[in-house]
Amino acid sequence: MTITGAGLGLRRGMLDDLSALTSNEVDFLEVAPENWIGVGGRFGKALREFTERFPFACHGLSLSIGSSDELDLDFVKAVKQFLDTHQIETYSEHLSYCSHNGHLYDLMPIPFSIEAAKYVATRVQRVQDIIQRPLILENVSTYAMLGDGMSELEFMKEVIKRSGCKMLLDVNNVFVNATNHQFNPKEYIQSLPSESIEYLHIAGHFDEADDLLVDTHGADVKPQVWDLLKLAYECHGVLPTLLERDFNFPSVSELLNEVNTIKHYQQEAAYDRQLA
Repeated sequence: MTITGAGLGLRRGMLDDLSALTSNEVDFLEVAPENWIGVGGRFGKALREFTERFPFACHGLSLSIGSSDELDLDFVKAVKQFLDTHQIETYSEHLSYCSHNGHLYDLMPIPFSIEAAKYVATRVQRVQDIIQRPLILENVSTYAMLGDGMSELEFMKEVIKRSGCKMLLDVNNVFVNATNHQFNPKEYIQSLPSESIEYLHIAGHFDEADDLLVDTHGADVKPQVWDLLKLAYECHGVLPTLLERDFNFPSVSELLNEVNTIKHYQQEAAYDRQLA
């Protein structure tokens, strides 16, 4: 099923709290397939009940598209089976790597170079051939610059052009990186190719210092990030948008308040585009 509207990340710790969720409250849900592949019993049954009621997206954690390690093709095939079983068309991952002679359990930045873009594009095409869907790559938060004559924006656009992949625009990550690495977040969003953006993420972060933000997914969305979301809609149209919350969970009503804020900005942007 195709995702639309405003979504929420489904985490195991909130399965019971979200069991009464309706499609009037949330338009779609998202899971990391690694956390669910091969899971049966009570958790497997609970997931199946959700996937039968809601459109879903999958947002992966361990594809390691930029790694020097060989692609784990058995894993990619397992992801495809999971997507097919639950009739999920949307599969996104991170433009990063998380393995080098073993799993690193973190998302590491890729050097911004033409050589790296070519390398990633070849791996993207292999994954797409297996999953029979576009691979959607997310701009990731970073805390060190590994540029090699290219900016993050230039690198993202180069990977998209060479691979034919789609983009998951994480608005919070743009704000985090713009603060950490001193670039203009508005110019970044305005310069992206609209036709390549499949959907959006929005989340909270932690202010470690004035010049250091940490993408935690453990806090409310900041006002400056909401402003960037509105800008993204103005520039690229009203796209499906998911609220990420990975820990420090508030009440369901508080989560739904933020989902409703997404819906409000989507409706506002759609109305403005009709008038334009």
